Amino acid sequence: MKNFVFISPNFPEKYWQFCDELQKNGVRVLGIGDAPKHALSPELKRALTEYYHVDSIADYDQMYRAVGYFAWKYGHIDWIESNNEFWLETDARLRTDFNVNTGIKTDGIEAFKEKSEMKKYYAKGGIRTARQIKCSAGLEAVRRFSVDAGFPLFAKPDVGVGAGGAHKIENEAALEAFFAHTPQVECYVIEEFITGDICTYDAIVNSQGELLVESMCVCPPSIADIVNNNLDSTYYVEKKMSENLRFWGRRTVEAFGVKSRFVHLEFFRLNKAHRGLGEPGDFVALEVNMRPGGGYTPDMINYAHNISMFKIWADMIAFDRRTTPDPHDDYYCVFAGRRDNVRYALDHQAMLSKYGEAMMMAPRIDEALAGAMGNQAYIARFRTEAERDAFLADACHRV
Repeated sequence: MKNFVFISPNFPEKYWQFCDELQKNGVRVLGIGDAPKHALSPELKRALTEYYHVDSIADYDQMYRAVGYFAWKYGHIDWIESNNEFWLETDARLRTDFNVNTGIKTDGIEAFKEKSEMKKYYAKGGIRTARQIKCSAGLEAVRRFSVDAGFPLFAKPDVGVGAGGAHKIENEAALEAFFAHTPQVECYVIEEFITGDICTYDAIVNSQGELLVESMCVCPPSIADIVNNNLDSTYYVEKKMSENLRFWGRRTVEAFGVKSRFVHLEFFRLNKAHRGLGEPGDFVALEVNMRPGGGYTPDMINYAHNISMFKIWADMIAFDRRTTPDPHDDYYCVFAGRRDNVRYALDHQAMLSKYGEAMMMAPRIDEALAGAMGNQAYIARFRTEAERDAFLADACHRV
């Protein structure tokens, strides 16, 4: 029996479905987290063989003891996963210390943790990506970079999660101010600014590098814009994947040597020609994440394609293959996240009434995610672009 250690299995809450599918596949699911056991959902408790409570996931000694206990009680650990970028280094360190070979170890973490290291792998695969310079090179070097790249520029932490710490730099005065007033500015990277929609390539890859499932999301406002401008959060799963994105997604999987992973790869889809990068509609690589997409993305992929990503993922873990066919019954699945401090033309009940059976979910968003996703979410699916766009217009019509 395989032993799967899941760090913080209660977040996001829907991950109990993955644990349940693992258990059904004969995998022993062992949870470690800082939430008290009584706070776990009944569904998650049933799916876990055992749960080990720690005071803090950030305390490596506690995490080491927890995994050590499971190894002593159940034998060799086969998988250690958190699916959370905050704990990427912890995952890698635990895999190294307990000789777990199904994921990234400490000697390979830089390529997935540091945005500057990702560039080397993109270059190896011949994958187009924005030019970049480390702020540790100094203000004068960045000035020279700006002469060629032009303003605006985009600054972000070399190691970071989501849009935290991101800055759009409009001109040389703003660049000087950024260097003068940003704490630990040497830990940032600066890139040429690219305009376009952010699209994601979401896939599950087995140990042979074979794709078990692929899907595409489109995110018209970026998370950085949503957070910085208090916008409504909207994105959708495409009914059919762009063959151009499929090509570059697969090429990225190959360039990074991805095996036995659920991946979430981010690309820009250019909305105007960009020197050295392409024409409108071309894809430019942005970021690699060795985890599922955040929030409700796995659920939305399920609704869009009438599949269960949680089952396919669990099948990859247990059997290294997919056990369910693709029904080829596809929709657009749309997310709209509203803010409590904004008035909308259609109130909550009106949205639910108008969209009826098309509305798959209407959950409240956890406060920790509200900045990026809004407070009240609506997730619906449609056969046509016109229906999709009408839903987004209704969901985001402010008064």
